[in-house]
Amino acid sequence: MFDHAFPEVKKVSQIVRFGVSLDGDLLEKFDRLIRDRHYTNRSEAIRDLIRQEFVKREWEENREVAGAVTFVFDHHQRSLVGRIVDVQHEFLHCIISTQHVHMDHDHCLEVVAVRGKSQDVIKLADCLKSLKGVQHAALSMTYTGVEKAH
Repeated sequence: MFDHAFPEVKKVSQIVRFGVSLDGDLLEKFDRLIRDRHYTNRSEAIRDLIRQEFVKREWEENREVAGAVTFVFDHHQRSLVGRIVDVQHEFLHCIISTQHVHMDHDHCLEVVAVRGKSQDVIKLADCLKSLKGVQHAALSMTYTGVEKAH
């Protein structure tokens, strides 16, 4: 009614209710997931799942992302530390910082904070994961909502 009088005011998105039909077994599993992850209701869990799918789409479209590559490795593995450093130097354009933690006599944890195009970040994670002596690696990233100027 007053949209023309206040053009700078954004409309608040309205909540829309809709029904979802699920197999009983799937709903039981979903409800367990909701409890395990401490959601207060199904709607919150469904919203998060939908958002997660949109984040994946941003990854596929090679958008600006931020996140972390974490990996555990055996620091006694011959020349592994040098290869890790070499890989990180190849990806300086998307590495913000690294943190190295000595877990025990044989194992180290490395956390690599990243920001850049999703394809570059994924490639970095894949290169680190594939090094002989890296025992486990995981990539966690999210869309920044910002396009990097080149």
